[in-house]
Amino acid sequence: MRTVQRAIDLLGLFDESRPALSVRDIVSASGLPKTTVLRLLGTLRANGLLWVDEHGRYLVGPALLRWSRLAEQVWRLPPAARVVLRDLAVEHRETVHLYVRRDVHRVCIAQQEGPQSLREVVRVGDELPLWAGGAAKALLLDAPESLLRRVAETSPHGIAHLETLRAWLDEARACGYAISHGEREEGLSAVAVPVRGRQGAVVAALSFGGPSARFGDERVRCFADGLQGAAGELARAGLPFEV
Repeated sequence: MRTVQRAIDLLGLFDESRPALSVRDIVSASGLPKTTVLRLLGTLRANGLLWVDEHGRYLVGPALLRWSRLAEQVWRLPPAARVVLRDLAVEHRETVHLYVRRDVHRVCIAQQEGPQSLREVVRVGDELPLWAGGAAKALLLDAPESLLRRVAETSPHGIAHLETLRAWLDEARACGYAISHGEREEGLSAVAVPVRGRQGAVVAALSFGGPSARFGDERVRCFADGLQGAAGELARAGLPFEV
């Protein structure tokens, strides 16, 4: 298991800002011995998960194209659900995101950009923490205490953040929606609601995000109304991971 986790960690070093890495870069970023890194790189390369360019740098390999295509097929929203997101963005002029929970993180699985030039930038596939943010609160509404404790421990405040999480969730349950202002990043706000599955459990969170200046009390209530209606439509349209 440790070897598998190390291989996954190496793949996780590659992103848009670092699409190609030298062996020295990988050793430095991973903290692993060079011999271990070379062994893992060799295995990943042999299976097409990594590639070596003409400069000897490693980059993601062609085998990931097949996995990417499969992920797109599995997670792509049905047409009716995509229309819901598009209509929300047009009506409210803000970017819409749909998140699911992955352990103590939230992952954006769909997005519809609003027409405003100044907007929050979260792309499909981006993974964000669960310890703050409107969508995080919506995803945690039914969470057991054990999960809340683990989420709190990942925050900059440690386990002391647990009380804050509880208070935020109590407020979100009372309102029927969750809001955040500058919790994860200064100047950004969000409004989010849960999307519930066939059994009534929270399976996703639907949110608007953008500059705090556009998220005054009146607009927040308007956003929440729109999101709540859309969440019901999404549930009826069906989500790909519930099939």
